[in-house]
Amino acid sequence: MRFGPVPIAEAAGLISAHTVRRDGITLRKGAVIPEEAVAGLAGAGLCEIVAASLEPGDVGEDEAAARLAAHLRGANLRAEAPFTGRCNLFAEIAGVLTLASACIDAVNAVDEAVTVATLPPFKPVVEGEMVATVKIIPYAVPGAVLAQACAADTAGTLAVAPYRRRRVGVVSTRLPSLKETTIDKTLQVLAERLAPTGAEIVSEDRVAHAADSVGAALGEAIDRAGADLVVVFGASAIADRRDVIPAGITAAGGHVAHLGMPVDPGNLLLVGSRAGVPVIGAPGCARSPKENGFDWILHRLLADLTVTRADIVALGVGGLLMEIVSRPQPRAGGAAADSDA
Repeated sequence: MRFGPVPIAEAAGLISAHTVRRDGITLRKGAVIPEEAVAGLAGAGLCEIVAASLEPGDVGEDEAAARLAAHLRGANLRAEAPFTGRCNLFAEIAGVLTLASACIDAVNAVDEAVTVATLPPFKPVVEGEMVATVKIIPYAVPGAVLAQACAADTAGTLAVAPYRRRRVGVVSTRLPSLKETTIDKTLQVLAERLAPTGAEIVSEDRVAHAADSVGAALGEAIDRAGADLVVVFGASAIADRRDVIPAGITAAGGHVAHLGMPVDPGNLLLVGSRAGVPVIGAPGCARSPKENGFDWILHRLLADLTVTRADIVALGVGGLLMEIVSRPQPRAGGAAADSDA
């Protein structure tokens, strides 16, 4: 692409690099300069104009943005018509955004002319939400640059995983120090969390804070109520793999995959399963409607995305969600200990 000042008499058909206003004539940035505007601007005393023109093999900004967006677009996304070198991608359904960060990095590293910006990976999105934008910086890019950005291994990099698990069972354990109203509020907060996903609570059981009670309640939720995901809220935070909730999962014939998470609030979260049904041992912060590590794992599992130990330990960078100094110190008192992250 050629770019720079040209005599006004030679500007017809070129692209105006900047907005120009003279004697009632307006040329918009990025617009093709018409013949009549050239005559008018010359009559107004303008001698030259900064303009761009495509060379053989160049691809205009809108076409390039649209082609790259189409290449990156995976399942459940739509692309809007490009404008000023930009093409936006929107979610067609509610779900969780999936993307390969390395692929986005690779596209952005091809050339300074090509940029892609996205929401964070695994972010919950609603229908109609913009999840990514492709922006071509100059008015055109060489075809070879666009072809490199549209490398085969970046195809379908962006997608939305729909929510598939919609039947949630809840088990709450009891201790004398825990009020029933706290459990009631916890259920209400969870129901509000689930609402945008289309999931609902199909069973709710309150049992003694004991492993055998937790195990029996898990069986009831999965085998009888047909829950395809179970959340266990402990009256006391999980402190060890041998604690009540992990022991209860094991007693029910389940498996504890991982305990602990480098996200704060949310450190004391447990992920396990029973009979193929995911089980979350919720941290104390899950009783609050504020975003915390519980949300990150809950949405992935509702979208039927696998959550491995590697997935969890990779959450540390960016996992500090609020200032530690603004929160009560863990173990500062009995209540604080039981409601720890």
